[in-house]
Amino acid sequence: MSSPKDRLLLLSGHVNGARNEKNNNDTNNEESKPRLCCKVCIITGAGSEKGIGRSTAWAFAENGAKAIYVTDYRDDLLPQLAKEIQTKYPKVIVIPRKIDATSEDDVKSVIDDAIKKFGRLDVFFANAGVAYSSDLYDLKPSKFMEVMKINVLSVFLAIKHASTAMKITGNDKKQSGGSIIATASVAGLRSGAGPIDYSASKAAVINLIQLGACQLVNTNIRVNSINPGIIETNMTMPLFDQARKRGTIDKVGQLNPLQRYGVPDEIANVVLFLASDESSYINGHALTVDGGLSASLPIVIRSLR
Repeated sequence: MSSPKDRLLLLSGHVNGARNEKNNNDTNNEESKPRLCCKVCIITGAGSEKGIGRSTAWAFAENGAKAIYVTDYRDDLLPQLAKEIQTKYPKVIVIPRKIDATSEDDVKSVIDDAIKKFGRLDVFFANAGVAYSSDLYDLKPSKFMEVMKINVLSVFLAIKHASTAMKITGNDKKQSGGSIIATASVAGLRSGAGPIDYSASKAAVINLIQLGACQLVNTNIRVNSINPGIIETNMTMPLFDQARKRGTIDKVGQLNPLQRYGVPDEIANVVLFLASDESSYINGHALTVDGGLSASLPIVIRSLR
């Protein structure tokens, strides 16, 4: 009887052989097709100078998206972002747009614009979000509901209206389909990674994407989320500023097995994967990107040397 290693090598040989045969039959043009070729994408929460939305916009452009809407509730930085991306990637159409991700009219308007201009919508990255540092007993109900509205309602509206648009076919889109991606958080998995209002909102996002995937059965529309760990963005800047001031920046992220924090590009790469056809069988999944933080119960991490 063959060993597990032998069976794995045999399986790998069959897979590689099939892949090589397919590649030999493909044209050079097909092999070099960009990962997001022909796709029309919308990103919310793209206005932050150091954020996941901005990094994702660059990743989408680099990988050949046809058009990218970069949106945020404030638009002072969006035109410059669009200009910079379009200068480097002139074939990509980048449209800056001020929208409130919690406004049904605003969300529908940007989606309608994409359909009017391009006849299709393929990717919606619901990234808009907010976090405050609030203690349980100091947190007012109005603030709690504000966080829930921004972090959860925005995802609901994205799923509701983006999925409707993704069913539209015509021009060069021959069948219903698309990818809706929401930014959740490792804080939505269990206690200990964020304030109570933020954590509750991200847990709701994870549930929403699961429900969304099941509601959209037989549409070829996938709904997933990413669950970042500690990432250096404008939202988390106070934590990083305090750590640098104390001289303890090397300790930020030390509780995960990689023993470091992450940067927006590392999250953007995962969003890119979920937006592309490479993730065509991933649906209703909350993909955690946290350096391994959530892989274990709390322990004292010691290096194995």
